[in-house]
Amino acid sequence: MAIGSLTPENRHRRRRVCALLASAALACAAGGPPARAQSAGAGAVAAAAPDPDALPDDAFGRAVRYGRDLIVHTSALIGPDAPDPAQRYAGNGLECENCHLAAGTKPFGQPLARAWAAFPTFIARDGAVRTLADRINGCLERSMNGRPLAETSAEMAAMLAYLRFLNQRPPGEPANAPPTPPLALPERPLDPAHGAQVFAQQCAACHGQDGLGQRLDARTAAVQRRRYAVPPLWGPDSFNDGAGMARPITAARFIRANMPFGTDPAHPALGVVDAFDVAAFVEAQPRPHFPRRVQDYPDLWLKPVDAAFPPLLGPFSAQQHRLGPWPQIQQWLETNRPKPAAGATGSE
Repeated sequence: MAIGSLTPENRHRRRRVCALLASAALACAAGGPPARAQSAGAGAVAAAAPDPDALPDDAFGRAVRYGRDLIVHTSALIGPDAPDPAQRYAGNGLECENCHLAAGTKPFGQPLARAWAAFPTFIARDGAVRTLADRINGCLERSMNGRPLAETSAEMAAMLAYLRFLNQRPPGEPANAPPTPPLALPERPLDPAHGAQVFAQQCAACHGQDGLGQRLDARTAAVQRRRYAVPPLWGPDSFNDGAGMARPITAARFIRANMPFGTDPAHPALGVVDAFDVAAFVEAQPRPHFPRRVQDYPDLWLKPVDAAFPPLLGPFSAQQHRLGPWPQIQQWLETNRPKPAAGATGSE
């Protein structure tokens, strides 16, 4: 939707839609009708996803349901609102499903369906082969700005059971589909000032002009088992600067496929330029710092072009890594990347 296309009447209508969608999210958290409250396309997909409540009341069924609850009610169960301080592993007010929509079952909403089959795998950010438990803990330390779970904990076992249960392609999702649809990278630098305008018109009605979300009062939060009706996009209760969502390309892909909340990825509400520019605006706002970020990507040739923190390869500024244009960086990397030694194989 082009900037300036919203009349006062349409802006009022969008605020009402956002409010209704936020209410729908709360109903989902409380065990009410979930995906049908989203857009028709997204709702149909989520409604057909595997249902943990259909499992028997045995050890596996209970573990899967607890794992699902940990994804949906992270802040209340293992976050800052957990009754037992020792169980406060997540350090902010987010829920895992704020990024993995519909408890990880929405296609192109960072689904979790194929995570079980994908691990162990090489993680360029760590420069090592990691397990699925490692990856979960990476999210807890970065996206949740917290600390890792013990691999022998009941919570880790439950999350792994839930991901094992989801080990199938979500209905309606193409084979080998990425977690979010890819976007052509802009040939010009991103424009955070234009992104601020997009945010004001498309995002602020739900996330607030200050980007701090809609925090629930204590009584409602206890009932809903979540801290926010709409999550914060920056500030102390949001993801830290070591999270994947702190990179503008990742954020733009997620935003265009899923925002405003309830968007059908097949019919995005935002243009590509708007999605990139609003991502640049959001990423420029203050958020917690991840102290080990400087150790990320020990092989700098594998570092994403939009990871703008040092050390950096090539003749490009941190500003260009942050805002682009990125195709120039990609071309330089392709041209200058060291070639494998003669006779080398992938196993050496």
